[in-house]
Amino acid sequence: MVEAWYMDESQEDQRAPHRLQPNRAVSLEQLRFLGVTYRKLDADNYETDPCLKEIRKAENYSWMDIITIHKDKLPNYEEKIKTFYEEHLHLDDEIRYILDGSGYFDVRDKDDKWIRISMEKGDMITLPAGIYHRFTLDENNYVKAMRLFVGEPVWTAYNRPADDFPARKQYMKFLTGEAQ
Repeated sequence: MVEAWYMDESQEDQRAPHRLQPNRAVSLEQLRFLGVTYRKLDADNYETDPCLKEIRKAENYSWMDIITIHKDKLPNYEEKIKTFYEEHLHLDDEIRYILDGSGYFDVRDKDDKWIRISMEKGDMITLPAGIYHRFTLDENNYVKAMRLFVGEPVWTAYNRPADDFPARKQYMKFLTGEAQ
């Protein structure tokens, strides 16, 4: 099961857990309140998994690829790691399915505090369009993930501040319960 917690303010290694002391755990229900959804799937059989097939059909995830983030596998590794960790949003949902390894997605709560979500093999997460977030490897320095999209992939990240985008405005309405 996924684990999430509020982060400390330390500027040390981004790959460290950065838990507050004492720990302030975040539940799946709290993540859902932010629009973040989580599923646990069978990563060992992702190519033939009927659950993944059904999710892709139900959510219209028509495009996918697999990315391996490791210094020996990803071109421009250091630059990419820095880019992934810049606080940003997307105009579409971000869907990631961890096939191997592990890492962290950090998301902002309604009070602009960071929540760290620990992702490992079999975890699938959907971050809603308009949510400020970032990604980093953990201390294992390796993750293999499936990226899923509705239609053609859009890779554009908009670094904060990006509050004037319709996706951000719609997300803020969702947080305040004003979304239709």
